[in-house]
Amino acid sequence: MHIKLFPPLVMLLFGILMYLLARFLPFGDFDFFGRLQLAIFLGTLGVLVMFLAIFKFWRSKTTTNPINLKKTTQLVTTGIYRYTRNPMYLAMLLFLLAFGLKLGNAFNTLLAAGFVYYMNHFQIKHEEEALTSRFGKAYRVYCKETRRWF
Repeated sequence: MHIKLFPPLVMLLFGILMYLLARFLPFGDFDFFGRLQLAIFLGTLGVLVMFLAIFKFWRSKTTTNPINLKKTTQLVTTGIYRYTRNPMYLAMLLFLLAFGLKLGNAFNTLLAAGFVYYMNHFQIKHEEEALTSRFGKAYRVYCKETRRWF
């Protein structure tokens, strides 16, 4: 595979960029009633989605390592995977959105969108190619029935 960075590291790098942007950009600050509560909700939702995704892989006895997909033993399409093909990445996006809300700079939404672009182009695209070659028609059908993010 062409993947060089482990996805949690990518999320961490985007989180650092969000912090730096909020810290040093002299404009873009915002606040609204319930902003921090919404951040807590999105963060909690991210934890729940991540837990459900990892638990489903664990129960299916397959790997959660997206860098070495040769260790993938089966295609998981039930549970949370019935609604999203990439719940772990969705959880990371929820963490970034929650962090952006906590920081209170509107331009962090651009960085969250950048995370989605990066993951689609440099991570998910290669995973989908590997999974298509490994699981063939079953994976193609799954892709038609289940959205990539949500």
